[in-house]
Amino acid sequence: MDRSYDFAISYGKIRVPLYRVYAQPLSGIQAIPESTYTGRSNILFATEVDVEVTGRNFLPSYTEGDNRNVVATDSMKNFILHQGLHFEGSTLEQLLDHLGRRFLLTYPQIENLSLSARELSFLPIQRPGQDGKGITESAVLFSRSHNDVAVATMAFTHDGEQPVMTTHRCGRINMELFKVTGSAFTSFIRDEYTTLAERVDRPLFIHLNVYWTYTNAASLLNADMSGYVPAEQVRDVVQVVFDDFVSESIQHLVHEMGCRLLERFPQLATVSFDAQNYTRDLVMTSESDDKVKVYTDPFTAYGDIKLTLSRKV
Repeated sequence: MDRSYDFAISYGKIRVPLYRVYAQPLSGIQAIPESTYTGRSNILFATEVDVEVTGRNFLPSYTEGDNRNVVATDSMKNFILHQGLHFEGSTLEQLLDHLGRRFLLTYPQIENLSLSARELSFLPIQRPGQDGKGITESAVLFSRSHNDVAVATMAFTHDGEQPVMTTHRCGRINMELFKVTGSAFTSFIRDEYTTLAERVDRPLFIHLNVYWTYTNAASLLNADMSGYVPAEQVRDVVQVVFDDFVSESIQHLVHEMGCRLLERFPQLATVSFDAQNYTRDLVMTSESDDKVKVYTDPFTAYGDIKLTLSRKV
């Protein structure tokens, strides 16, 4: 039997949880008008890491059961956790860069490597300050947040004997934003399939993922952090635009968000959006005050809007 097939192979470890305490604080972040975020203490630096490796060096494991070149996924997990102790950076991207280069130096049989990280968000608890004045944050107790989180992905390969980064993407995902007024959807095609009424002012509920890349990857890894774009600032810019901008559609809205982000952060090359429409259905309106309305969950299907803006070169 002829088994001369082409192959595309990969394997790895998914969702390796890493909790590093007392990591390097994130500082040196440039302030922007839309955000109060300028850094974090990193007393608790928590993330989940995915690793995927590719290369024909692993093909004998598939075709012959020969595992002599195989790095066990359990070893990958332990490698990530061990390197977490030696990590000297302060961001997800710096962690992935640290891991990627050391993976390839440690295991040269890995031809290509992809790493992803998702923030496990914990916020310091807050309590009233002394004499009930102001707010203080705990330096030891944190509460898990399940809202939007930062993500990052990087790929690496070899340049001779040295590992090099080939691609990167940063992001803020799982944002859920509900605006009660200041959004519209009108003048769309109407035909025998149209049941949706035109809405000159509607509540708009979206789930939103935002991704971005840098023109020069060095900007997200420089030690002084002067060119780094925190996911928290991206989130805040997006929220301010949504709050201020009267949109005619979700397409109109994400375009405005993308333009603002590229204007605010000239070091970025691209900004991408995945926006899902979860706008609620109107049930009834108050007879005495037409601003007072009741809505309910819509039909389970939802609109999905995508946009990528790239800076002209």
